Amino acid sequence: MKKTATILILSCILFLLPGFNAHSADSSAAQTSSSDELDYMNDAEPQVIVADPLFRLNSAVFEFNDKLYFWVLKPIAQGYIAVVPTPVRRGVKNFLHNFGSPVRTVNCFLQGKMEAAASEMCRFVYNTTFGILGFMDPAKDFPHLNPHEEDFGQTLGLFGVDNGIYLVLPIIGPSTLRDSLGMVGDYFITPTAYIETNALAWALKAEEAVNDLSFRIGEYEDLKDAAIEPYLSFKDGYLQYRYKKINQ
Repeated sequence: MKKTATILILSCILFLLPGFNAHSADSSAAQTSSSDELDYMNDAEPQVIVADPLFRLNSAVFEFNDKLYFWVLKPIAQGYIAVVPTPVRRGVKNFLHNFGSPVRTVNCFLQGKMEAAASEMCRFVYNTTFGILGFMDPAKDFPHLNPHEEDFGQTLGLFGVDNGIYLVLPIIGPSTLRDSLGMVGDYFITPTAYIETNALAWALKAEEAVNDLSFRIGEYEDLKDAAIEPYLSFKDGYLQYRYKKINQ
């Protein structure tokens, strides 16, 4: 076991050496260029049309989530910010992101993105060892250790599975039938799914949600204030975002 771990760590160190991963750097640059082009050509992108037969229900859930954010989640996050210093919150965010590495790695494999899968595995090993169990993120300084994040919803989309109908999920927000099924698939790859104590697993998910929100307070308000029709704006924005993620 120790021999295997040593080999894996040495492989990741080699992966970090200048020139060893030149192809990866070129690939990363190409991906960045492609992403920039997509942003620049945003108006020329095909409009993503997804059926919304549950419009009334979705609208009601959207309103519920809106009230939940302003009345519950935002106040909790603000209190959390007041109590927990930024360095600690950032460390928790890094740790939980590192903890979710299996989801990204498996989906990279499923999509045939072997180089990205290798990068994700090396990122996990590097941050776990040199980043003190992932509380620090030294891998961020190496572009080739930061591949595009993948999930099972993207994997299904790459395999040609249609969006299905549009959904607004309680607490989670905008989704589609395909992406909702993707969340279920990702759940079984997430380490927290195998924590025997359900209370601890839910506590970790709640901590992740509040901690993540503490860095994004104000974003929702800005998007909502800029929208003429918030429901439709968030729907279109989500569908375009997922279209780009699948086609990047």
